[in-house]
Amino acid sequence: MQFKTLAFLSILSILLFTGCDSKEKKEEVKEEVHIQKFEKTAEYQLKTTSDKIINLKLENEKIILKDYPNKIVLLNFFTTWCPACKAEIPNLIKLQNDYKNDFVVISILLEEMKTNDEIKAFIKESNINYEVVHSPESIEVAKNLGGIKSIPTMFLINKNSNLFQKYVGLVPAEMMEIDIKKLLEK
Repeated sequence: MQFKTLAFLSILSILLFTGCDSKEKKEEVKEEVHIQKFEKTAEYQLKTTSDKIINLKLENEKIILKDYPNKIVLLNFFTTWCPACKAEIPNLIKLQNDYKNDFVVISILLEEMKTNDEIKAFIKESNINYEVVHSPESIEVAKNLGGIKSIPTMFLINKNSNLFQKYVGLVPAEMMEIDIKKLLEK
Protein backbone atom coordinates (compact mmCIF):
# COMPACT_ATOMS: atom_id res chain seq x y z
CA MET A 1 0.00 0.00 0.00
CA GLN A 2 2.84 2.40 0.83
CA PHE A 3 4.47 1.67 -2.51
CA LYS A 4 1.27 2.62 -4.37
CA THR A 5 1.02 5.87 -2.41
CA LEU A 6 4.68 6.68 -3.06
CA ALA A 7 4.32 5.88 -6.77
CA PHE A 8 1.17 8.02 -7.02
CA LEU A 9 2.84 11.00 -5.30
CA SER A 10 5.90 10.66 -7.54
CA ILE A 11 3.79 10.69 -10.70
CA LEU A 12 1.73 13.63 -9.41
CA SER A 13 4.84 15.69 -8.65
CA ILE A 14 6.25 14.96 -12.11
CA LEU A 15 3.02 16.21 -13.70
CA LEU A 16 2.96 19.36 -11.60
CA PHE A 17 6.57 20.33 -12.18
CA THR A 18 6.59 19.84 -15.92
CA GLY A 19 4.45 21.40 -18.58
CA CYS A 20 1.88 19.63 -20.67
CA ASP A 21 3.80 18.63 -23.78
CA SER A 22 3.23 16.54 -26.84
CA LYS A 23 6.90 16.49 -27.81
CA GLU A 24 9.54 14.15 -26.43
CA LYS A 25 12.20 16.84 -26.05
CA LYS A 26 11.78 18.90 -22.88
CA GLU A 27 12.90 22.51 -22.63
CA GLU A 28 14.49 24.10 -19.60
CA VAL A 29 12.09 25.90 -17.25
CA LYS A 30 13.94 29.19 -17.62
CA GLU A 31 15.95 29.88 -20.72
CA GLU A 32 17.92 32.64 -22.36
CA VAL A 33 15.55 34.77 -24.33
CA HIS A 34 16.01 36.18 -27.76
CA ILE A 35 13.10 36.59 -30.10
CA GLN A 36 14.05 36.62 -33.71
CA LYS A 37 13.14 39.76 -35.54
CA PHE A 38 9.62 39.49 -36.91
CA GLU A 39 9.78 39.53 -40.70
CA LYS A 40 6.61 41.57 -40.97
CA THR A 41 4.64 43.58 -38.51
CA ALA A 42 1.60 41.74 -37.22
CA GLU A 43 -1.21 43.38 -35.31
CA TYR A 44 -3.94 41.63 -33.38
CA GLN A 45 -7.08 42.63 -31.57
CA LEU A 46 -7.52 39.94 -28.96
CA LYS A 47 -10.92 39.67 -27.32
CA THR A 48 -11.11 38.78 -23.65
CA THR A 49 -13.90 36.88 -21.95
CA SER A 50 -15.12 40.21 -20.55
CA ASP A 51 -15.39 41.59 -24.14
CA LYS A 52 -12.38 43.85 -23.70
CA ILE A 53 -10.10 44.25 -26.74
CA ILE A 54 -6.35 43.94 -26.16
CA ASN A 55 -4.26 45.41 -28.96
CA LEU A 56 -1.06 43.43 -29.50
CA LYS A 57 1.56 44.25 -32.08
CA LEU A 58 4.62 42.19 -33.05
CA GLU A 59 7.19 44.49 -34.63
CA ASN A 60 10.92 43.92 -35.10
CA GLU A 61 11.86 42.25 -31.79
CA LYS A 62 9.13 43.91 -29.71
CA ILE A 63 5.84 42.65 -28.30
CA ILE A 64 3.83 45.83 -27.97
CA LEU A 65 0.69 45.90 -25.83
CA LYS A 66 -0.71 49.34 -26.58
CA ASP A 67 -3.33 49.11 -23.83
CA TYR A 68 -0.72 48.64 -21.08
CA PRO A 69 1.86 51.44 -21.46
CA ASN A 70 4.52 51.50 -18.75
CA LYS A 71 3.47 48.09 -17.43
CA ILE A 72 5.39 44.86 -17.11
CA VAL A 73 3.27 42.24 -18.87
CA LEU A 74 3.22 38.48 -18.40
CA LEU A 75 1.68 36.76 -21.43
CA ASN A 76 0.56 33.33 -20.29
CA PHE A 77 -0.37 30.72 -22.91
CA PHE A 78 -2.50 27.99 -21.32
CA THR A 79 -5.34 25.48 -21.63
CA THR A 80 -8.04 24.60 -19.12
CA TRP A 81 -7.25 20.86 -19.22
CA CYS A 82 -3.53 21.14 -18.38
CA PRO A 83 -2.66 20.24 -14.73
CA ALA A 84 0.42 22.52 -14.71
CA CYS A 85 -1.64 25.41 -16.10
CA LYS A 86 -4.20 24.96 -13.33
CA ALA A 87 -1.49 24.67 -10.68
CA GLU A 88 0.08 28.01 -11.64
CA ILE A 89 -3.17 30.02 -11.38
CA PRO A 90 -2.81 30.83 -7.63
CA ASN A 91 0.72 32.13 -8.28
CA LEU A 92 -0.49 34.37 -11.10
CA ILE A 93 -3.36 35.66 -8.96
CA LYS A 94 -0.90 36.54 -6.17
CA LEU A 95 1.55 38.27 -8.54
CA GLN A 96 -1.32 40.25 -10.09
CA ASN A 97 -2.41 41.39 -6.61
CA ASP A 98 1.09 42.13 -5.27
CA TYR A 99 2.29 44.17 -8.27
CA LYS A 100 -0.99 45.55 -9.65
CA ASN A 101 0.38 49.09 -10.11
CA ASP A 102 3.25 48.04 -12.40
CA PHE A 103 2.40 44.56 -13.63
CA VAL A 104 -0.39 42.79 -15.48
CA VAL A 105 -1.07 39.16 -16.34
CA ILE A 106 -2.78 38.37 -19.64
CA SER A 107 -3.64 34.72 -20.19
CA ILE A 108 -4.19 33.55 -23.74
CA LEU A 109 -6.30 30.42 -24.08
CA LEU A 110 -5.12 27.94 -26.70
CA GLU A 111 -8.40 26.03 -26.97
CA GLU A 112 -10.73 26.73 -29.85
CA MET A 113 -13.67 24.51 -28.94
CA LYS A 114 -14.61 26.15 -25.60
CA THR A 115 -17.53 28.54 -25.40
CA ASN A 116 -17.17 31.90 -23.71
CA ASP A 117 -19.58 30.73 -20.99
CA GLU A 118 -17.42 27.66 -20.28
CA ILE A 119 -14.34 29.84 -19.96
CA LYS A 120 -16.17 32.31 -17.71
CA ALA A 121 -17.19 29.42 -15.45
CA PHE A 122 -13.56 28.26 -15.32
CA ILE A 123 -12.43 31.81 -14.44
CA LYS A 124 -15.01 32.08 -11.66
CA GLU A 125 -14.21 28.63 -10.27
CA SER A 126 -10.47 29.44 -10.28
CA ASN A 127 -10.93 32.98 -8.84
CA ILE A 128 -8.87 34.41 -11.70
CA ASN A 129 -8.33 38.17 -11.29
CA TYR A 130 -6.56 38.89 -14.59
CA GLU A 131 -7.60 39.12 -18.23
CA VAL A 132 -8.20 35.90 -20.14
CA VAL A 133 -8.14 36.09 -23.93
CA HIS A 134 -10.52 33.77 -25.76
CA SER A 135 -10.01 34.87 -29.33
CA PRO A 136 -9.77 33.20 -32.73
CA GLU A 137 -6.39 34.93 -33.22
CA SER A 138 -4.80 33.28 -30.14
CA ILE A 139 -3.30 30.39 -32.14
CA GLU A 140 -1.88 32.78 -34.74
CA VAL A 141 -0.24 34.91 -32.02
CA ALA A 142 1.32 31.76 -30.54
CA LYS A 143 2.67 30.73 -33.96
CA ASN A 144 4.13 34.17 -34.63
CA LEU A 145 5.93 34.13 -31.28
CA GLY A 146 7.83 31.07 -32.44
CA GLY A 147 5.21 28.47 -31.64
CA ILE A 148 4.17 27.12 -28.26
CA LYS A 149 5.61 23.62 -27.91
CA SER A 150 4.68 23.09 -24.27
CA ILE A 151 2.08 24.60 -21.97
CA PRO A 152 2.09 26.64 -19.92
CA THR A 153 4.49 28.97 -21.72
CA MET A 154 4.87 32.53 -20.48
CA PHE A 155 6.62 35.61 -21.85
CA LEU A 156 7.66 38.36 -19.41
CA ILE A 157 7.74 41.66 -21.28
CA ASN A 158 9.37 44.78 -19.84
CA LYS A 159 7.93 48.31 -19.89
CA ASN A 160 9.71 48.99 -23.21
CA SER A 161 7.95 46.08 -24.96
CA ASN A 162 11.11 43.93 -24.99
CA LEU A 163 10.98 40.26 -24.08
CA PHE A 164 12.83 39.82 -20.77
CA GLN A 165 12.22 36.15 -20.00
CA LYS A 166 10.47 33.09 -21.37
CA TYR A 167 9.19 30.42 -18.97
CA VAL A 168 8.19 26.93 -20.09
CA GLY A 169 6.29 24.62 -17.77
CA LEU A 170 5.33 25.20 -14.17
CA VAL A 171 7.50 27.98 -12.73
CA PRO A 172 7.85 28.81 -9.03
CA ALA A 173 6.26 32.16 -8.17
CA GLU A 174 9.50 33.18 -6.45
CA MET A 175 11.40 32.91 -9.75
CA MET A 176 8.92 35.14 -11.55
CA GLU A 177 8.86 37.56 -8.63
CA ILE A 178 12.66 37.91 -8.75
CA ASP A 179 12.44 38.77 -12.45
CA ILE A 180 9.61 41.25 -11.87
CA LYS A 181 11.65 42.97 -9.15
CA LYS A 182 14.66 43.17 -11.52
CA LEU A 183 12.49 44.90 -14.10
CA LEU A 184 11.04 47.31 -11.50
CA GLU A 185 14.56 48.34 -10.47
CA LYS A 186 15.48 49.33 -14.03
